[in-house]
Amino acid sequence: MKKYFALLLALSMGFALCACGQAAAPAATEAPVIEEPAATEAPVVEEPAATEAPVVEEPAAVEAAVMSYADYAAAAVDTEVVIECYVQAKQSWWDNKVSVYAADEDGAYFLYDMACSEEDNEKLVPGQKIRVHGFKGEWAGEVEVVDASFEFVDGESYIAEALDIAPLLGTDELAAHMNRFISVSDAVVTDKGDGAAFFYNWDNSGEDGNSDLYFDLEINGAVYTFVVRRYLTAPGSEVYEAVKNLKVGDTVDVEGFLYWYEGPQPHISSIVVK
Repeated sequence: MKKYFALLLALSMGFALCACGQAAAPAATEAPVIEEPAATEAPVVEEPAATEAPVVEEPAAVEAAVMSYADYAAAAVDTEVVIECYVQAKQSWWDNKVSVYAADEDGAYFLYDMACSEEDNEKLVPGQKIRVHGFKGEWAGEVEVVDASFEFVDGESYIAEALDIAPLLGTDELAAHMNRFISVSDAVVTDKGDGAAFFYNWDNSGEDGNSDLYFDLEINGAVYTFVVRRYLTAPGSEVYEAVKNLKVGDTVDVEGFLYWYEGPQPHISSIVVK
């Protein structure tokens, strides 16, 4: 019996020892939930407002100064010129161009083949003031304004008085009065050749109605050629017909413009036979 109880006691103690010696397993725990940081949108970087390139204003064109007659006369050929002058007479208009005899109080100009509409041509009356842009040119001694354009200038008008050139003929001073409105009195018609008082064209190669008339006058013992320019005083005009009826030895008074071709060769605008 003692053995039986001892055995029971040993068994009970063994079970107790096992129970005491085995560590209790910890209760299973879930892995901690790590919260992801809330997604943040990338900050919106505002682009700077587009700015237009600054508008750079072109400097206003500087208009060339109007020249005095003295400055014009002193300027070299091919110089760009700007002048203000007054219409004295004009040749016939054609193909949007017109040649004008012009003047101011100090001198005169020939505006050759100046650009001009047909409408504006009607307004180019004697005395009308205009501003002319062009270039100083020279042909066979004639000083003129070429490649020209113009604009009207409101205000006063001017008509030049005729300059008596008889005392100046044969002198160097005469050229300083080129293109001016001039006069000669008591000049004598001389023989142009074979008893003729005039030629059609300079070499008598023309015919009535479509030619210039050339005639010679003796003044102060020397002979000078004068011209009826058909574009200034047209065939059929009083001047044109009067020159056609000249006779060698006639005494005449003439007025016109001191055009130049290898020397003085006035374009006349009136003639009186005495």
